[in-house]
Amino acid sequence: MKAAFLPDRGVVKVTGSDARDFLNGLVTTDVTLLRPGLGRFGALLTPQGKITTDFLITEAPAGHGGGFLLDCPLVLAQALAEKLGFYRLRAKVSVENLSESLGVLAAWDGDPALKPDLAFADPRNAALGWRILVPEELAPKAAGLIGAEMVDSTAYDAHRIALGVPRGGLDFIYGDAFPHETNMDRLHGVDFDKGCYVGQEVVSRMQHRGTARTRTVRIILDGGAPEPGATLLAGGKPVGTVGTTAGHRGLALIRIDRTADALEAGIPLTSGGLAIRLAEPDELRSTPRQTVA
Repeated sequence: MKAAFLPDRGVVKVTGSDARDFLNGLVTTDVTLLRPGLGRFGALLTPQGKITTDFLITEAPAGHGGGFLLDCPLVLAQALAEKLGFYRLRAKVSVENLSESLGVLAAWDGDPALKPDLAFADPRNAALGWRILVPEELAPKAAGLIGAEMVDSTAYDAHRIALGVPRGGLDFIYGDAFPHETNMDRLHGVDFDKGCYVGQEVVSRMQHRGTARTRTVRIILDGGAPEPGATLLAGGKPVGTVGTTAGHRGLALIRIDRTADALEAGIPLTSGGLAIRLAEPDELRSTPRQTVA
């Protein structure tokens, strides 16, 4: 089993008697189903349905003060805390950015020998393994307790990319991407059966009308790797943007229709003069509706 401390992740805590209902009325996942030891994937959207911040969320046990812990991008942790505070109004909740004292350890390729209090399985894909919320200085000790070997965070990134899981800020731009474009619907990040939340009408309309034109897909690099953000071309025409890469694997945000037309016509994909192939062309096709998040 491998473990890596993720320096790009922070933690925001939401507590108070109204915390569960407060969060459930704002985010894409069903917070009412959370309990200690269980994690869910979700996001806070704009009223127009675009992602401001995505996160993994778990409930803290009573011994850790209760409430909810959001494992989110470090650079957005303070902004997320402030945004949640903006929505607080008269709700009995308190929001705190704990990123200076609490971080995220990812562990994969096995099951923990024991499960620390603030540990949960990654809800996006079982192969992503586990998340453990722990201070950075205690990460090596936590890795030893669960029976994992500490490795660099780049190893986790390579694992994530191989599984086709995008990272915000590199594989898509916050404030500019809809949940469907980042595959949140396929990664159990949107509950289409829960009540209202910010941006819900737009997301539900895209789901039921099948109007998502852009998707994140896995790509194979036959040569070198383009820089994140490089334009993906088909016969000289832009069809998408290359995201993160590791070795011969990577992710790209593509226009489904344009890319499908190019592949059907036998037109190769390139970026920066480098050949690009889709790892799984069938990913261009729609998938059955996910109803649980």
